[in-house]
Amino acid sequence: MQLVRRYRLPALFCALAVLLCDLVSRPYANMGICDDGPYILMAQHLARTGHIAYNGWSAAMMGWQLYLGAAFIRLFGFSFTAVRMSTLLVALLTAWLLQRTLVLAGVNERNAVLGTLAFVLSPLYLMLSVTYMSDIDGLLAVVACLYGCLRALQARKDRAAIFWLGFAVATNAVFGTARQIAWLGILVMLPSALYLLRKRWRVLPAGAAVTLAGALSIFACMQWFSRQPYIQPEHLIPNDFPVLKMLAELGSTFLEMPFLLLPVAAIFLPQMRRCGPRVRWASLALLLGYLWIARHPRPLHHVSFLEPTNGDWVSIFGIHSLLGLQGDTPVYLHPAMRMVLTAVSFGGLFGVVATGFCRHSDRADAGPEPPVSWRQLGVLLTPFVLVYWLLLIPRSTIWLFDRYLLPLLVVALLCLVRLYQERVRGRIPLPGALLVAGMAIYAVAVTGNMFSFYRARTVLAAELRARDIPDTSVDNGWEYNFNVEIQQADHLNDKRVVIPADAYLPVPKPPAGSCAMYLYDETPHIHPLYGVSFDPGACYGPAPFAPVHFSRWPYRTPGTLYVVRYVPAAELPPGMP
Repeated sequence: MQLVRRYRLPALFCALAVLLCDLVSRPYANMGICDDGPYILMAQHLARTGHIAYNGWSAAMMGWQLYLGAAFIRLFGFSFTAVRMSTLLVALLTAWLLQRTLVLAGVNERNAVLGTLAFVLSPLYLMLSVTYMSDIDGLLAVVACLYGCLRALQARKDRAAIFWLGFAVATNAVFGTARQIAWLGILVMLPSALYLLRKRWRVLPAGAAVTLAGALSIFACMQWFSRQPYIQPEHLIPNDFPVLKMLAELGSTFLEMPFLLLPVAAIFLPQMRRCGPRVRWASLALLLGYLWIARHPRPLHHVSFLEPTNGDWVSIFGIHSLLGLQGDTPVYLHPAMRMVLTAVSFGGLFGVVATGFCRHSDRADAGPEPPVSWRQLGVLLTPFVLVYWLLLIPRSTIWLFDRYLLPLLVVALLCLVRLYQERVRGRIPLPGALLVAGMAIYAVAVTGNMFSFYRARTVLAAELRARDIPDTSVDNGWEYNFNVEIQQADHLNDKRVVIPADAYLPVPKPPAGSCAMYLYDETPHIHPLYGVSFDPGACYGPAPFAPVHFSRWPYRTPGTLYVVRYVPAAELPPGMP
């Protein structure tokens, strides 16, 4: 036990579990995944020149993440995979710190391990851990800030409390440069912690001073960022407020949370027996009614209310869903499985409500008084959660992504695991551990499938280049196209860029009835004659290139990508097939 305490072996086990699961998924592909392609090229430019240069596809500051990626390039040479491994390193540190944070919040070691694994071995976390997206780096800023605040609340000596407040401010200020919304740690969570420490007259002024210093550093960073060329400024107040769409986006995003924490939510299912038969039958009727409504067409057809409800990373396709390829993406999670997952997720949510509000008796094996009370947790975390949700409202006028939920999922995880430990059982039972293992297997499968899919696209690109067809004549999806455009013009042609004033050049719309290239105006140097498609009959039919398969484990039949013509064969330049 002394060895465990000294080296924090449970936390280390959580970090190593992430490393093992991600490496098993074979996370390599020589192209951009979602937004990370332009970010990787920024890290390459920083490693080569020593300067940060944005390229038209960044509303996130990136900040310290770029320097870490550039360091990996200096150490291992440039490749998309080498840069992405810097995020994996951050994901390991976040997993380690999250387990320690749960322990500080009053969760015992065993439950903290299972709770942490339920989060870090989820498909959302595993997939993002091996990309160069800024979500994991921003999450580290939030978790480190929460850890520092909890240590400050529990510190017996004023000097230690001041040190941990300084730790929370410093880590949040630095790591938050990767994703600005993480600065809510300094702006909201630190003032909440200071309120809880208001009676310690030596701690309060020192803590207020370091918090103010953190806020000033945020202001300075934002002033610098706002003056950089080729960034996309974010606006807190959108021009249009489509109320129905906003409610649908916010609602489906909220309903996805129990699915993303399925192993923790599902262990609350048996708690429905706490309630009377009327409540149980009413809950069952509500669930069946929801499933029936969710299976029928809706005006907002792009918003799904079956799990996963609104995912772009954890999606029904098993791969990142914003593809921009021709043809229909093959479905990975069929409706029957989605209904089962929805029933389990919502059943767990009903069980959580039953645990809190239906009759219960105190556990006989209740442990010692937790180091942090529920009231203290509420004061510390509730303002953070409310402000975070408020900042999601402007985004909901367009769309919300499941990756935006990561900080909120940490708060939900902490509360759920501690609630179970105090109100139900002192130890998460074996079925909970089995659910964690099951979700980890699913996460490894979809992460491996996603990278297999992206590798297939690079194989098709190489096949076309071998036939003397340049990348500028191929639509290989917006992620691949972005890297091609940046190599041609150094920046993307995005109308949201305001510095320099003439950065955006209007691009005429493609002729009606032609094959539409997704985000065509961002990549004006690409004039596709060919495109990658899930359907060999799309556009003007198949081109004479061999199709490429990609994994869809556990299905025996793999996915297949084809090359199709974007113009009639008679209009192709001489010598092109």
